Amino acid sequence: MNDASVRLGYLAETVRLLYPGPGSPRAYTVLPHPVVPRRLAPRRWWHVGSPVVVPDEGSIAAHLSEVFRRPVETVLHVRPALRANRKPVLEVRSQGRRLAFVKIGDSARTRALINAESAALRRLAGLSLGTVCAPSVLHHGDWRGLSVLALSPLPVRRGRVPPPLLREAIKEIAGTGGARAAWHGDFAPWNMCLSSDGRVLVWDWERYEVGVPYGFDAVHHFFQRALRRMSPPVAARACVARAVRELAPLGVSGTAARQTALRYLIALADRHAADGHTPLGPPESWLNPVVDHEELIT
Repeated sequence: MNDASVRLGYLAETVRLLYPGPGSPRAYTVLPHPVVPRRLAPRRWWHVGSPVVVPDEGSIAAHLSEVFRRPVETVLHVRPALRANRKPVLEVRSQGRRLAFVKIGDSARTRALINAESAALRRLAGLSLGTVCAPSVLHHGDWRGLSVLALSPLPVRRGRVPPPLLREAIKEIAGTGGARAAWHGDFAPWNMCLSSDGRVLVWDWERYEVGVPYGFDAVHHFFQRALRRMSPPVAARACVARAVRELAPLGVSGTAARQTALRYLIALADRHAADGHTPLGPPESWLNPVVDHEELIT
């Protein structure tokens, strides 16, 4: 089964969940094409392909119209095939303007993540951040047994965040834990961008956590980039080998840097185990060789 068919299958399940009916029908379109399904958007006259007709009354769109106290349209993102904790994500629009991104918790695990993100963002909102800009919580509630979290949209731009600014963002996030270091939890290139005023826009705070080794975000950022061009075992070895170089600008010493990288890799494996998902393969194939090698050295 290819990615498109898996996405379409998941889309059908999600439509039944979020647009349960009965009610007045409305036409949507799978964009850019059913062969490459990425979004389910309200149908326009210029759309090609067959329409997808779903009930509008009693739907998540109707609920969000009540939440925002105005008529809204929803664009449903068709999620990738094999993601841990996959959940429905929608854009909410009104009169052509994007109002919010909405995450739907449709399982015990995704509800817990949504609750964690809401708590993290409310915590950050009470702090004076100068480098990092996070979304605001616009609404957090329940609908038909589902958790609904609406977040303010960030003005996403293309381009890589410069390394010096990236380090400042890591330091600032760690400082949000007070006396204990904190980390974003998924500080990857695709969860951030440079803002027009020189700050770092950062989203997806579901994994924010306080009380971790200082530098976890820097190691995670390197490891996720490495996975784009290396196999997991090679990326894990590179993660430990580059730890000193990556963490020295943050003031972490050589021995502590390698230990931080190892603890990060172990924490990531524990996360995958808790999620019931092994995107990097079994830990004995990518984690154990690195840990064993470091134990032999020490």
